[in-house]
Amino acid sequence: MSAVPAHTDAVPAHPDTVPARADWRDTLREATDLALLGFAVALAALPVLTLAPAVATASAALHDRSVTGAWPDARTSLTRFGRALPAGLAVSAVALAAAALLAADLLALTTGRVPGGGPALALTAVVVAVLLGYAGLVAVAVGRTGGRGWRTAALEVARTCPQRPGTWAAASGVCALAVVLGVLVTPVAVPILGGYALAALHALDARHPVLAPDLS
Repeated sequence: MSAVPAHTDAVPAHPDTVPARADWRDTLREATDLALLGFAVALAALPVLTLAPAVATASAALHDRSVTGAWPDARTSLTRFGRALPAGLAVSAVALAAAALLAADLLALTTGRVPGGGPALALTAVVVAVLLGYAGLVAVAVGRTGGRGWRTAALEVARTCPQRPGTWAAASGVCALAVVLGVLVTPVAVPILGGYALAALHALDARHPVLAPDLS
């Protein structure tokens, strides 16, 4: 007498089953995380010269988020911030000096104290946007190495940007838009724009990544 196979209610998984799509709560959670990241950068950058270490730490956190799907813990971020301080202080000083010179140039052109008029002002604005895009890609490259290696990242991005003019132009557009919106919105919202802009740069660079600097 043949055995009767046991009945089971289990339904085999369909090979074409796709994972559930993210809903509005996931989108809201991601937006909140990026806003908090922006405020964390603003808080860490209050001494002004700690701006570069703060950006480097935030960039490293975004890189971890894109690779592992999770944010690093507070201890890891604090350790990265401390390691980024020595070189980051010098980077901040150079970046702030360059920003002050460019701002003074734009102000002089706008008020008519320097000849050139509209064409000179437009050219200077383009140069500023291009430099911002370059700086944004350098910040992304630094994030890929845990927030360190500014010099190597700057040289690597300078080498690869001419080979990726589209990505460079898009990064410049992201940074320029963030600056324009930062002027228009209330000051309390500026850190939020910073977090969103850095995340946008990471998403942009993910399509054609800058090679991570070799820190060995």
